[in-house]
Amino acid sequence: MDNLPPSLLLEILSRLADSSDLTRCRLTCKTLNSVSYDVTSLRLLCTYQRYAYSRAHPSSTPFKSLVTRFITRMSQLDSVSLGVDDSLTGLSFDDVEDEENDLHLTDAEFVSDWLISVEKSLKTLSFVDFWVQACWRRSYVLSLISNHCLRLNELVVKNAWLSMEGVTQMSSLTSLTLEFIRLDDENLSKLNECFPCLQTLNLLGVGGLLDPKICFKHLKSCRWTISNAPLSLTVVAPELVSLKLKCVKPRTLVLETPLLSDFNLTLETADSFVIRELRHLQKLRVELNLLCDLVSLFPCCVTVKALSLDSTNKVKVVGAEYPFLELIYDVFPNISSLSLGPGVYSEMEASFRVGKLYEGKGLKFLEDFTAHLIISDVEVTLSLISFIIGSCSNLRRVSLLIHRELDPVTASSFISRCSGLCFRGQLKWGFWKEGSKDVWVSDIV
Repeated sequence: MDNLPPSLLLEILSRLADSSDLTRCRLTCKTLNSVSYDVTSLRLLCTYQRYAYSRAHPSSTPFKSLVTRFITRMSQLDSVSLGVDDSLTGLSFDDVEDEENDLHLTDAEFVSDWLISVEKSLKTLSFVDFWVQACWRRSYVLSLISNHCLRLNELVVKNAWLSMEGVTQMSSLTSLTLEFIRLDDENLSKLNECFPCLQTLNLLGVGGLLDPKICFKHLKSCRWTISNAPLSLTVVAPELVSLKLKCVKPRTLVLETPLLSDFNLTLETADSFVIRELRHLQKLRVELNLLCDLVSLFPCCVTVKALSLDSTNKVKVVGAEYPFLELIYDVFPNISSLSLGPGVYSEMEASFRVGKLYEGKGLKFLEDFTAHLIISDVEVTLSLISFIIGSCSNLRRVSLLIHRELDPVTASSFISRCSGLCFRGQLKWGFWKEGSKDVWVSDIV
């Protein structure tokens, strides 16, 4: 080990999954001991074993003391990541009997003990707090960070209650992630003011919002997941390219994102839609309560090439109210790729059953078709797939996913009969299940 170049050793030590292992590395040889103090990236994780040991042995070194000791002895750090293990994030109030704050990692007093030693070099900072201790303790850590970390580029905070009081403008910050956060900024006005140069913004499960408005001139990518039902949602971002938005029932949804090219929208409903013209939109994934809302949201999107649709509700497979493909191609006349989730596929099959599935002039552009099948009648499903293959003259690939709980004999028979269809392109199949990733099994050419 002593023969390896110090630069290589430094790279190895900087990649440790848990930097507490540095202590053991220092005992290995003098070179590792010397190099270990020059690592630029530190990751410290409190595991369930450490948590349980600290409760059984009150005299053991607290995790926060360990953090402070590590950071204050390292002068070259540009990245610090502190957190609790996933096994701890799942603990409830019933599992924790004490009222300690030994794992409240966004406690401003604790952070101030070590932040000053790395404030000039720090570029990336991440906290995964212990929700049981953090949820009822308001943290002023954002104020502390904004006043000291003038070179910080990326900030991640999860499982905390954050105050915006005293937060000053951070022009260096380009990436911000807030996940499972109670935020004292109901309209996001302070967030917009203090972080004006954001290019990447992730707001995932941020509560306490009333009329939130995102307004960033330089924002390129945004993920926004809202669990409550705010009065309105507004996104004003002239340079935004990618947006993933998941919300419930806002009264008003306003998007002013003229350069948006990749849009992922999950929405139950909204009383009012104001979406400015999206001239650059090419990839669209939409999950709606009612697919007829597509017309309200997107009167006509001629630029969209890849479209993925699903429904937030389980759709009955009888009595479709409109010609399915006609609706899709009236709104998206130039798509070459179409992917249907299980809810929308059911609606498509319902249209087919009652004779309301028309070819539509746009079918000739379709090259790639994917469907999450709900097979209640094999003959109907086969007829529908055959109809699509016969109607789409340019179709090159058909990808079919079967529900995992379908009877194996029925599934095997369906796959065998699909392979016998007169299709010259690629036929791909796999399995899907709610809450799980799709599993692709085979390609039939």
